[in-house]
Amino acid sequence: MFVIVWRYEVDPQHEAAFRAAYGAAGDWAQLFAKAQGFLGSSLYRDDATPGQFLTLDTWIDQAAFDAFQAAHGGAYAALDAKFAHLSQQTRVGAFSAP
Repeated sequence: MFVIVWRYEVDPQHEAAFRAAYGAAGDWAQLFAKAQGFLGSSLYRDDATPGQFLTLDTWIDQAAFDAFQAAHGGAYAALDAKFAHLSQQTRVGAFSAP
């Protein structure tokens, strides 16, 4: 299993739109679902810090994610640009199950 973790700081005025786009059935998950090997996307809110979120995008392995990037890199970049105003994001890392 391969998981990519992102951290987001979201302004309260954009939280509803952010949750819709980044949630398990949102625009990102719909794009990822076009690729083989995508297992799901999870959105978590930090209960102690308003506006802080994590996403976990889960793939069967890194090769599946790399194949997705090769096939859908343009659509990925377009979504990234479309939603850039909703948050400040930081890639926490990409993790493989031992």
